[in-house]
Amino acid sequence: MKTKNIPPDIKSKSINDAKSEIMDILERLEKDKIDLEGSKEDYERLLLLNNHVDELFKERLNKIHSMGKKK
Repeated sequence: MKTKNIPPDIKSKSINDAKSEIMDILERLEKDKIDLEGSKEDYERLLLLNNHVDELFKERLNKIHSMGKKK
């Protein structure tokens, strides 16, 4: 999933904020009594949040590599 597919409300989240929401969603999904439609929406949001966190880590990794090359 490309960055352009990530909604603005997710794109604006920090890694910690995204991680916190991921944990909240996982807790909801692990409960015994969940509705199927809500679970589907939660799962889709979970994937978007995860992709956002991956992109943030990639950006930071690229910055680290760039700094290393400048030395």
